[in-house]
Amino acid sequence: MGNHTTVSIFLLWGFSSFPDLQNFLFVVIFFSHVTILAANLSIMVAINFSHNLHTPMYYFLCGLSFSETCTSMVVIPRMLVDLLSESKTISLPECATQMFFFFGLGANNCFIIAAMSYDRYIAIHNPLQYSILMTQKICFQFMMASWIVGFLVSLCIILTVFSLSFCDSNIIQHFFCDISPVVSLACDYTSHHKMAIFGFSAFVLVGSFTLIMISYVFIVSVVMKMPSVKGRYKAFSTCSSHLTVVSIHYGFACFVYLRPKNRDSFGEDMLMSVTYTVLTPLLNPIVYSLRNKEMQVALRKVLDSVTRFFPQLTNKRDQNIF
Repeated sequence: MGNHTTVSIFLLWGFSSFPDLQNFLFVVIFFSHVTILAANLSIMVAINFSHNLHTPMYYFLCGLSFSETCTSMVVIPRMLVDLLSESKTISLPECATQMFFFFGLGANNCFIIAAMSYDRYIAIHNPLQYSILMTQKICFQFMMASWIVGFLVSLCIILTVFSLSFCDSNIIQHFFCDISPVVSLACDYTSHHKMAIFGFSAFVLVGSFTLIMISYVFIVSVVMKMPSVKGRYKAFSTCSSHLTVVSIHYGFACFVYLRPKNRDSFGEDMLMSVTYTVLTPLLNPIVYSLRNKEMQVALRKVLDSVTRFFPQLTNKRDQNIF
């Protein structure tokens, strides 16, 4: 490495280019994070306590909400701390850990969304055998496979990235340890590393998206054969929420991770990553709750239970005082 100095501490430059906006960004991102946690927690509670929602589609939605919540917890709390802190340093092991969990959970989200598309295909193609073909055990196996494959791919990415040597510059042009800003600091980053990272990213994004598209090709072919216009509309309406989530999730992710990279694109990637890490986990529960009457009913029951619970606590507190 000659006269190069090995780097062990990185500086997350992130929003440091906008010092006047950091307090405003903190407030916006903080309330967005609280809303993400509340919305996804409400989805999970509603599904777990509503017996009519104990179906494969809602099991997958519960798993997706949990995974999205974990994804936001990996990035946003650290982002909030850095927005208020003068020191925005992160050690190399901490950077590797953050990247591992972020991409492991992100890949898990992709595979869960792919499993949801297969579930919709089975529900439309074989409605009479749906309960046999999509049991709770099969749902659990799909979920476990999504977690295992997602974190295995993430581990491969981490081993590729952090086998590199980092020297001289330690400024990451991002608010978290994303792949491109980190590998741009490596001294020995070659086209082989680039192809390996691109291949792992494409396996997750293109692979899962291909499975989704195959499922929907079969769904469309089945629906178009239905004699009833009302039946076709009902079948497509059951897929509308999922298609909306697919468009949001894959649109942002593919733009950030599959397009050609250079140093000039880091600013665009950072802005898109804010949308991907903050907006997407917020939109998923909103899309499913706004477009699903069963979910709306379940969420109202949860809200009613909460509002009844707090007056009881207030009454007990008043009784203890007097």
